[in-house]
Amino acid sequence: MRDQPVLSLRVAAAEAIAPTLRRVSLRAADGARLPPAAAGAHITLSLPASGHARPLKNAYTLVSADLEHGYTLIVRRTDPTRGGSQHIHEALAVGDVLEASVPHNLFALHSQAKKVLMIGGGIGITPLLAFIAALRARGTRFELHQICNSADLRVFAALIGAQPGEAVHLHAGRSTFDAAVVLGAQPLGTHVYSCGPAALMDAIAAQAAALGWPASHVHREDFGAAGGEPFTLTIGTSGARITVAADQTMLEALEAAGIDAGSLCRGGACGVCALPVRAGELEHRDHYLSADERQSGAVVMPCVSRARGDSLVLDI
Repeated sequence: MRDQPVLSLRVAAAEAIAPTLRRVSLRAADGARLPPAAAGAHITLSLPASGHARPLKNAYTLVSADLEHGYTLIVRRTDPTRGGSQHIHEALAVGDVLEASVPHNLFALHSQAKKVLMIGGGIGITPLLAFIAALRARGTRFELHQICNSADLRVFAALIGAQPGEAVHLHAGRSTFDAAVVLGAQPLGTHVYSCGPAALMDAIAAQAAALGWPASHVHREDFGAAGGEPFTLTIGTSGARITVAADQTMLEALEAAGIDAGSLCRGGACGVCALPVRAGELEHRDHYLSADERQSGAVVMPCVSRARGDSLVLDI
């Protein structure tokens, strides 16, 4: 969060709403008014985690943000976990104070959309809950398809609280959801928003393109995962060598070594953390760089991308 304002947030409430889901309400630690946040915004929390010398920085979408209740998050306990969700589920308590970024929005609702189609997968429901509240207030027509496991059906239905006449569909697994049928049935002027596993969002984007949807009408929310082979990162200016673990992002490894690369979305969508590359082959996983920029191999998004090999040299 280099050169960006930092918020001090106090946990006002925390409750389990399912075995793997915890809802957390946050307010300003000093009682001041929090910065406003439109539907789709997220904040980055600095969270202590066992085995890490420095706090982990994880981005979480705001389920709601208002003057009366502050910011609300819903966090799924992941397994395996790098420590962030584990801390929120097992250690975070009412009264705890956390450092956070101000809200940023890279997944905002389009104001001129004739209709909004929302497709969520699992915990990808979080921004869609904020969208639903905003769309109801605007009186904008919407349709929701939420894909989840059967254990989450009841809790997600309660969170959505479908009203009479609303097109809300919950799917117990991908087998009952047909992207071609759903996308093909939409009227002109519809915007589609997807959030969930990368494979689901990739499939939505591919199907929309095949049906001729304008790229400007297709939106996705990305929070990158680590995952990959370990490799060695070398800092070109100093020669310092940093090991990037298999379950760690390059950005996290840099931060753990005391190097503030700066970041915003931590999901490969905003471009804020882009770093120049001196040597090494890249495995690009972002949704920001152009095809030509990827081909050049001159820049990398360390929040999601990795080395395609055992080493990478950054020109910093």
